[in-house]
Amino acid sequence: MPNIKRFTPTPDQLVYTFGGNPPIMTVEPGELLELFTEDALGGNVRSVTDIPSEKAKLPYINPQTGPFFVNGAEPGDTLAIHLLEIRPARDWGVSTISPLFGALVGTQQTANLQENLPERVWIYDVDSEASQVIFRALDSDFSTTLPLEPFLGTIGVAPPPFEVRSALVPDTFGGNMDSHEVRAGTTIYLGVNVPGALFSIGDGHYAMGDGEICGVAVEGATYTLLTVDLLKQTACPWPRLENDDEIMVAGSVRPLEDAVRIAHTQLIYWVMESGLSLTDSYQLVSQAATTRIGNVVDPNYTVVAKIPKRSLPPHIWMQGTHGKLREIAVPSPR
Repeated sequence: MPNIKRFTPTPDQLVYTFGGNPPIMTVEPGELLELFTEDALGGNVRSVTDIPSEKAKLPYINPQTGPFFVNGAEPGDTLAIHLLEIRPARDWGVSTISPLFGALVGTQQTANLQENLPERVWIYDVDSEASQVIFRALDSDFSTTLPLEPFLGTIGVAPPPFEVRSALVPDTFGGNMDSHEVRAGTTIYLGVNVPGALFSIGDGHYAMGDGEICGVAVEGATYTLLTVDLLKQTACPWPRLENDDEIMVAGSVRPLEDAVRIAHTQLIYWVMESGLSLTDSYQLVSQAATTRIGNVVDPNYTVVAKIPKRSLPPHIWMQGTHGKLREIAVPSPR
Protein backbone atom coordinates (compact mmCIF):
# COMPACT_ATOMS: atom_id res chain seq x y z
CA MET A 1 0.00 0.00 0.00
CA PRO A 2 1.41 3.46 -0.85
CA ASN A 3 2.60 5.58 2.06
CA ILE A 4 0.09 8.15 3.28
CA LYS A 5 1.27 11.47 4.67
CA ARG A 6 -1.17 12.59 7.39
CA PHE A 7 -1.60 16.14 8.62
CA THR A 8 -3.90 17.58 11.29
CA PRO A 9 -3.42 21.31 11.78
CA THR A 10 -3.33 22.85 15.21
CA PRO A 11 -5.72 25.79 15.70
CA ASP A 12 -2.92 28.29 15.17
CA GLN A 13 -2.01 26.65 11.86
CA LEU A 14 -5.44 27.16 10.29
CA VAL A 15 -5.64 29.89 7.66
CA TYR A 16 -8.56 32.03 6.52
CA THR A 17 -7.45 33.31 3.13
CA PHE A 18 -6.22 32.08 -0.23
CA GLY A 19 -2.90 33.81 -0.77
CA GLY A 20 -0.89 35.63 1.87
CA ASN A 21 0.12 32.54 3.84
CA PRO A 22 3.42 30.62 3.78
CA PRO A 23 3.17 26.93 2.91
CA ILE A 24 2.61 24.56 5.82
CA MET A 25 4.10 21.58 3.96
CA THR A 26 5.72 20.60 0.67
CA VAL A 27 4.20 17.72 -1.30
CA GLU A 28 5.25 15.81 -4.40
CA PRO A 29 2.97 14.99 -7.33
CA GLY A 30 1.51 11.52 -6.78
CA GLU A 31 1.96 11.62 -3.01
CA LEU A 32 -1.02 10.54 -0.93
CA LEU A 33 -2.22 13.00 1.71
CA GLU A 34 -4.81 12.51 4.43
CA LEU A 35 -5.83 15.92 5.74
CA PHE A 36 -8.06 16.93 8.63
CA THR A 37 -10.32 19.90 8.01
CA GLU A 38 -12.18 21.78 10.72
CA ASP A 39 -15.80 22.78 10.15
CA ALA A 40 -16.69 26.23 8.83
CA LEU A 41 -17.43 27.48 12.34
CA GLY A 42 -14.09 26.34 13.70
CA GLY A 43 -15.67 23.56 15.75
CA ASN A 44 -16.88 26.20 18.19
CA VAL A 45 -20.66 25.83 17.76
CA ARG A 46 -21.62 22.55 19.42
CA SER A 47 -24.98 23.06 21.11
CA VAL A 48 -28.44 24.36 20.19
CA THR A 49 -27.97 26.90 22.99
CA ASP A 50 -24.81 28.39 21.45
CA ILE A 51 -25.07 31.83 19.84
CA PRO A 52 -23.20 31.54 16.53
CA SER A 53 -22.13 35.19 16.32
CA GLU A 54 -20.48 34.87 19.73
CA LYS A 55 -18.82 31.50 19.10
CA ALA A 56 -17.64 32.02 15.50
CA LYS A 57 -16.64 35.58 14.68
CA LEU A 58 -15.67 37.08 11.36
CA PRO A 59 -13.12 36.94 9.81
CA TYR A 60 -12.36 33.59 11.48
CA ILE A 61 -14.87 31.62 9.42
CA ASN A 62 -14.11 28.79 6.97
CA PRO A 63 -10.73 27.73 8.38
CA GLN A 64 -8.52 26.13 5.74
CA THR A 65 -5.99 23.32 6.01
CA GLY A 66 -2.92 24.38 4.07
CA PRO A 67 -1.52 25.90 2.03
CA PHE A 68 0.53 23.10 0.48
CA PHE A 69 3.47 23.79 -1.82
CA VAL A 70 3.49 21.37 -4.76
CA ASN A 71 6.98 20.73 -6.02
CA GLY A 72 7.32 21.66 -9.68
CA ALA A 73 4.15 23.75 -9.92
CA GLU A 74 4.70 26.98 -11.85
CA PRO A 75 2.41 29.72 -13.16
CA GLY A 76 0.83 28.55 -16.40
CA ASP A 77 0.52 24.95 -15.18
CA THR A 78 -2.68 23.30 -14.02
CA LEU A 79 -2.88 21.55 -10.65
CA ALA A 80 -5.01 18.40 -10.55
CA ILE A 81 -6.36 17.42 -7.12
CA HIS A 82 -7.99 14.00 -7.03
CA LEU A 83 -10.25 13.31 -4.05
CA LEU A 84 -10.08 9.66 -3.10
CA GLU A 85 -12.11 9.74 0.09
CA ILE A 86 -13.95 12.26 2.27
CA ARG A 87 -15.32 10.98 5.55
CA PRO A 88 -16.76 12.61 8.68
CA ALA A 89 -14.29 13.24 11.48
CA ARG A 90 -17.10 13.56 14.05
CA ASP A 91 -20.45 11.95 14.76
CA TRP A 92 -22.25 15.30 14.59
CA GLY A 93 -22.64 18.23 12.25
CA VAL A 94 -24.03 21.73 12.75
CA SER A 95 -26.09 24.29 10.86
CA THR A 96 -27.20 27.76 11.85
CA ILE A 97 -29.25 30.80 10.92
CA SER A 98 -27.38 34.06 11.40
CA PRO A 99 -28.26 37.75 10.92
CA LEU A 100 -27.53 39.38 7.54
CA PHE A 101 -26.67 36.06 5.93
CA GLY A 102 -28.63 33.78 3.64
CA ALA A 103 -30.43 33.93 0.32
CA LEU A 104 -33.92 34.67 1.69
CA VAL A 105 -33.19 37.43 4.21
CA GLY A 106 -31.92 40.99 4.05
CA THR A 107 -28.16 41.27 3.78
CA GLN A 108 -25.68 44.13 3.51
CA GLN A 109 -25.89 43.79 -0.29
CA THR A 110 -29.67 43.26 -0.44
CA ALA A 111 -30.98 45.62 2.17
CA ASN A 112 -34.54 45.74 3.46
CA LEU A 113 -36.42 46.95 6.54
CA GLN A 114 -37.43 43.56 7.88
CA GLU A 115 -36.11 42.43 11.23
CA ASN A 116 -33.40 39.78 11.31
CA LEU A 117 -34.40 36.20 11.97
CA PRO A 118 -33.24 34.97 15.38
CA GLU A 119 -29.90 33.20 15.60
CA ARG A 120 -30.51 29.46 15.93
CA VAL A 121 -28.46 26.27 15.88
CA TRP A 122 -29.33 22.76 14.69
CA ILE A 123 -27.12 19.82 15.67
CA TYR A 124 -27.29 16.84 13.31
CA ASP A 125 -26.34 13.36 14.48
CA VAL A 126 -24.22 11.52 11.93
CA ASP A 127 -24.84 7.81 11.33
CA SER A 128 -21.93 6.81 9.11
CA GLU A 129 -22.98 3.14 8.94
CA ALA A 130 -26.43 4.05 7.62
CA SER A 131 -24.95 6.95 5.60
CA GLN A 132 -27.44 9.40 7.11
CA VAL A 133 -27.62 12.63 9.06
CA ILE A 134 -30.55 13.25 11.39
CA PHE A 135 -32.50 16.52 11.34
CA ARG A 136 -34.43 17.39 14.51
CA ALA A 137 -36.85 20.32 14.48
CA LEU A 138 -36.34 22.88 17.24
CA ASP A 139 -39.99 23.88 17.62
CA SER A 140 -41.67 20.46 17.47
CA ASP A 141 -40.82 16.79 17.96
CA PHE A 142 -40.41 16.16 14.21
CA SER A 143 -37.27 14.48 12.94
CA THR A 144 -36.16 12.99 9.65
CA THR A 145 -33.07 11.61 7.98
CA LEU A 146 -31.08 13.04 5.08
CA PRO A 147 -28.41 11.31 3.01
CA LEU A 148 -24.86 11.67 4.32
CA GLU A 149 -23.02 13.05 1.26
CA PRO A 150 -19.66 14.50 2.35
CA PHE A 151 -17.99 17.06 0.12
CA LEU A 152 -15.59 19.97 0.46
CA GLY A 153 -17.18 23.40 0.30
CA THR A 154 -13.77 24.99 -0.20
CA ILE A 155 -10.83 23.93 -2.35
CA GLY A 156 -8.48 26.26 -4.15
CA VAL A 157 -5.04 27.56 -4.99
CA ALA A 158 -3.45 30.93 -4.30
CA PRO A 159 -4.86 33.69 -6.53
CA PRO A 160 -2.57 35.75 -8.78
CA PRO A 161 0.50 37.38 -7.21
CA PHE A 162 -0.15 40.09 -4.58
CA GLU A 163 -3.78 39.04 -4.22
CA VAL A 164 -5.21 37.76 -0.93
CA ARG A 165 -8.81 36.52 -0.96
CA SER A 166 -11.07 35.56 1.91
CA ALA A 167 -11.83 31.87 2.34
CA LEU A 168 -15.50 32.87 1.97
CA VAL A 169 -14.97 33.82 -1.70
CA PRO A 170 -15.10 31.60 -4.81
CA ASP A 171 -13.43 32.77 -8.01
CA THR A 172 -11.11 31.60 -10.80
CA PHE A 173 -8.77 30.08 -8.20
CA GLY A 174 -11.52 27.83 -6.80
CA GLY A 175 -12.19 28.77 -3.20
CA ASN A 176 -15.57 28.61 -1.50
CA MET A 177 -17.55 27.08 -4.37
CA ASP A 178 -19.84 24.99 -2.14
CA SER A 179 -20.30 22.47 -4.94
CA HIS A 180 -21.61 18.96 -4.32
CA GLU A 181 -19.32 17.85 -7.15
CA VAL A 182 -16.19 18.37 -5.00
CA ARG A 183 -16.60 14.89 -3.57
CA ALA A 184 -14.77 11.58 -3.49
CA GLY A 185 -14.08 10.31 -6.99
CA THR A 186 -13.72 13.78 -8.53
CA THR A 187 -10.60 15.42 -9.92
CA ILE A 188 -10.50 19.21 -9.61
CA TYR A 189 -8.31 21.17 -12.06
CA LEU A 190 -7.09 24.63 -11.00
CA GLY A 191 -4.84 27.00 -12.86
CA VAL A 192 -1.55 27.67 -11.03
CA ASN A 193 -0.90 31.36 -10.32
CA VAL A 194 2.19 31.29 -8.09
CA PRO A 195 5.12 28.91 -7.66
CA GLY A 196 4.03 25.81 -5.73
CA ALA A 197 0.32 26.46 -6.41
CA LEU A 198 -0.30 26.76 -2.63
CA PHE A 199 -3.55 24.80 -2.42
CA SER A 200 -5.79 24.57 0.63
CA ILE A 201 -8.98 22.71 1.49
CA GLY A 202 -11.72 23.07 4.09
CA ASP A 203 -15.41 23.74 4.82
CA GLY A 204 -16.52 20.11 4.90
CA HIS A 205 -20.23 19.53 4.35
CA TYR A 206 -22.15 16.41 5.38
CA ALA A 207 -25.34 17.44 3.54
CA MET A 208 -26.58 20.54 1.72
CA GLY A 209 -29.41 21.60 -0.55
CA ASP A 210 -28.53 23.27 -3.85
CA GLY A 211 -27.73 26.94 -3.28
CA GLU A 212 -26.91 26.59 0.45
CA ILE A 213 -30.00 28.74 0.87
CA CYS A 214 -29.74 29.64 4.58
CA GLY A 215 -26.00 30.20 4.11
CA VAL A 216 -24.88 27.23 6.20
CA ALA A 217 -24.81 23.57 5.17
CA VAL A 218 -24.65 20.68 7.62
CA GLU A 219 -21.11 21.67 8.46
CA GLY A 220 -18.67 19.07 9.68
CA ALA A 221 -15.01 18.28 10.19
CA THR A 222 -13.59 15.78 7.72
CA TYR A 223 -10.70 13.54 6.88
CA THR A 224 -9.90 13.88 3.19
CA LEU A 225 -7.61 11.51 1.31
CA LEU A 226 -6.25 13.06 -1.88
CA THR A 227 -3.39 13.13 -4.32
CA VAL A 228 -2.15 15.74 -6.77
CA ASP A 229 -0.57 15.95 -10.20
CA LEU A 230 0.59 18.67 -12.58
CA LEU A 231 -0.33 19.38 -16.18
CA LYS A 232 2.65 21.42 -17.33
CA GLN A 233 1.99 24.57 -19.34
CA THR A 234 -1.70 23.78 -19.59
CA ALA A 235 -4.22 26.58 -19.13
CA CYS A 236 -7.29 26.28 -16.91
CA PRO A 237 -8.97 29.70 -16.73
CA TRP A 238 -11.84 28.51 -14.49
CA PRO A 239 -12.06 25.42 -12.24
CA ARG A 240 -12.67 22.22 -14.19
CA LEU A 241 -13.94 19.04 -12.58
CA GLU A 242 -14.01 15.49 -13.88
CA ASN A 243 -15.35 12.20 -12.59
CA ASP A 244 -15.75 8.84 -14.31
CA ASP A 245 -18.92 9.92 -16.09
CA GLU A 246 -18.87 13.72 -16.55
CA ILE A 247 -16.80 16.80 -17.24
CA MET A 248 -17.76 20.04 -15.46
CA VAL A 249 -16.83 23.69 -15.13
CA ALA A 250 -17.49 26.04 -12.21
CA GLY A 251 -18.23 29.73 -12.71
CA SER A 252 -18.33 32.09 -9.72
CA VAL A 253 -19.48 35.70 -9.87
CA ARG A 254 -22.49 37.93 -9.22
CA PRO A 255 -25.15 38.13 -10.59
CA LEU A 256 -26.14 34.48 -10.82
CA GLU A 257 -26.86 34.62 -14.56
CA ASP A 258 -23.25 35.63 -15.22
CA ALA A 259 -22.06 32.62 -13.24
CA VAL A 260 -24.29 30.51 -15.51
CA ARG A 261 -22.72 32.15 -18.55
CA ILE A 262 -19.16 31.55 -17.35
CA ALA A 263 -19.78 27.90 -16.50
CA HIS A 264 -21.44 27.11 -19.83
CA THR A 265 -19.07 29.15 -21.98
CA GLN A 266 -16.07 27.44 -20.43
CA LEU A 267 -17.74 24.04 -20.75
CA ILE A 268 -18.30 24.67 -24.46
CA TYR A 269 -14.63 25.60 -24.92
CA TRP A 270 -13.63 22.39 -23.13
CA VAL A 271 -15.98 20.28 -25.29
CA MET A 272 -14.37 21.84 -28.37
CA GLU A 273 -11.10 20.15 -27.39
CA SER A 274 -12.74 16.90 -28.52
CA GLY A 275 -12.77 18.22 -32.09
CA LEU A 276 -16.28 19.67 -32.31
CA SER A 277 -16.75 23.15 -33.73
CA LEU A 278 -17.86 26.10 -31.62
CA THR A 279 -21.41 26.04 -32.94
CA ASP A 280 -21.76 22.25 -32.66
CA SER A 281 -20.41 22.38 -29.10
CA TYR A 282 -22.81 25.21 -28.26
CA GLN A 283 -25.75 23.21 -29.59
CA LEU A 284 -24.72 19.98 -27.84
CA VAL A 285 -24.08 21.63 -24.48
CA SER A 286 -27.40 23.43 -24.76
CA GLN A 287 -29.23 20.10 -25.08
CA ALA A 288 -27.18 17.76 -22.90
CA ALA A 289 -25.73 19.80 -20.03
CA THR A 290 -27.17 20.02 -16.53
CA THR A 291 -26.53 22.81 -14.07
CA ARG A 292 -26.17 22.76 -10.28
CA ILE A 293 -26.06 25.83 -8.09
CA GLY A 294 -23.31 25.69 -5.52
CA ASN A 295 -24.27 28.75 -3.53
CA VAL A 296 -26.28 31.96 -3.76
CA VAL A 297 -25.03 33.40 -0.46
CA ASP A 298 -21.29 34.02 -0.82
CA PRO A 299 -19.60 37.21 -2.12
CA ASN A 300 -19.66 35.42 -5.50
CA TYR A 301 -22.31 32.89 -6.51
CA THR A 302 -21.22 29.54 -7.97
CA VAL A 303 -22.75 27.49 -10.78
CA VAL A 304 -21.38 24.17 -12.06
CA ALA A 305 -22.31 23.11 -15.60
CA LYS A 306 -21.69 19.46 -16.51
CA ILE A 307 -22.15 17.13 -19.45
CA PRO A 308 -21.98 13.31 -19.63
CA LYS A 309 -18.92 11.90 -21.36
CA ARG A 310 -21.19 9.41 -23.11
CA SER A 311 -22.72 12.31 -25.05
CA LEU A 312 -19.33 13.50 -26.34
CA PRO A 313 -16.87 12.29 -28.97
CA PRO A 314 -14.21 9.89 -27.63
CA HIS A 315 -11.50 12.05 -26.12
CA ILE A 316 -8.75 11.89 -23.50
CA TRP A 317 -9.75 14.73 -21.21
CA MET A 318 -6.98 16.75 -19.53
CA GLN A 319 -4.30 14.35 -20.77
CA GLY A 320 -5.96 11.40 -19.00
CA THR A 321 -5.03 12.76 -15.58
CA HIS A 322 -8.27 11.72 -13.87
CA GLY A 323 -7.88 8.09 -14.93
CA LYS A 324 -4.24 8.03 -13.87
CA LEU A 325 -4.95 9.41 -10.42
CA ARG A 326 -8.01 7.20 -10.02
CA GLU A 327 -5.80 4.13 -10.40
CA ILE A 328 -4.00 4.86 -7.12
CA ALA A 329 -7.25 5.20 -5.16
CA VAL A 330 -7.02 3.18 -1.95
CA PRO A 331 -9.12 3.26 1.22
CA SER A 332 -7.35 4.88 4.13
CA PRO A 333 -6.62 2.46 7.00
CA ARG A 334 -8.84 2.85 10.04
